[in-house]
Amino acid sequence: MSKIGILGTGMVGQVLASGFLKHGHEVTIATRDPGKVADWLDKNPDGKVASHKEVGAWADMIVLASKGTAALEAIGLCDAKDLAGKTIIDTTNPIADAPPTNGVLHYFTTLEDSLMERLQRAVPTAHFVKAFNSVGNAYMVDPDFGGVKPTMFICGNDAGAKKKVTAVLDQFGWETEDIGGVEGARAIEPLCILWCMPGFTRNQWTHAFKLLKK
Repeated sequence: MSKIGILGTGMVGQVLASGFLKHGHEVTIATRDPGKVADWLDKNPDGKVASHKEVGAWADMIVLASKGTAALEAIGLCDAKDLAGKTIIDTTNPIADAPPTNGVLHYFTTLEDSLMERLQRAVPTAHFVKAFNSVGNAYMVDPDFGGVKPTMFICGNDAGAKKKVTAVLDQFGWETEDIGGVEGARAIEPLCILWCMPGFTRNQWTHAFKLLKK
């Protein structure tokens, strides 16, 4: 059992929080407005809420599940000293406020500088690992694709942190494909654009990625 802190009160944060509880972990959601997760607490009486600073100090592992535009602010609400050496699962995508063009999301980053790289620079002593950013929240925990495990692409600079995230993905029913250091987020983050395109163009949201190997 691990102590999991969730930064983000939206559906991604709530779904992952419930998933961690389901799989035997302790979970606390960080929020400045407990009312945002009142319904979640009613459905998950073992869950807790606290301030960002309290969660940052308490948790063994952090899940950053805020909007991309608020990610730096959310991580900044924790004390950096409390995040030192901790694994932070970065689920965020740098989605801009502009609406999609022909089903294609707009990002506020470039292919030379991902959001995760910005987060890693902001808290250099923490161990960020990109995961859960390229699938809808309905399939993040125990996805059912007829017995076929979907692939979750991850990256990050710390091998130990990636091992911990791989263990979480194993619990949650995923196979993991590690594509290297933090720069790999330049490729993983745009997968969200690709994942969303069938949804925006055909209202098809029931899919995930699978890497086939020989």
